[in-house]
Amino acid sequence: MVKEWQDGILVLNQPAGHVENNESILDAVIRETTEEAGWLVKPIGLIGFYAFTPFEGADTYHRVCVLCDALSPTNTQLDPDIVSCHWMTYEEVMAKPHRSPLIKTCIEDSLNNPIISLSFLSNQHLPAVPTLEK
Repeated sequence: MVKEWQDGILVLNQPAGHVENNESILDAVIRETTEEAGWLVKPIGLIGFYAFTPFEGADTYHRVCVLCDALSPTNTQLDPDIVSCHWMTYEEVMAKPHRSPLIKTCIEDSLNNPIISLSFLSNQHLPAVPTLEK
């Protein structure tokens, strides 16, 4: 788990972020976990796909939650928004404020539902197709 500030409150989140242009989902998982938690990970399964709208009229956030094996810590400087990262028990995580309800949902799904094979995802990025000139 990572600790970060949200509206003046220190909250928990899973390493998360955006898929960069020309990047696959699994490459983004590895990069974001390194940047936000300082750990090299190996994706091993898909927990689920989620959508969350924090309040009426807000943007909807989509999350792909991936189960990973932790391989090793890195010497990467954490993103400036991240205060610290921690290994925590379920009880410890549930006792702290969360950035969003997706945190609890993803953890409980990982404990209660079958993990989906990564073969469900295509981990390739298809390059842009050249436009035809007239």
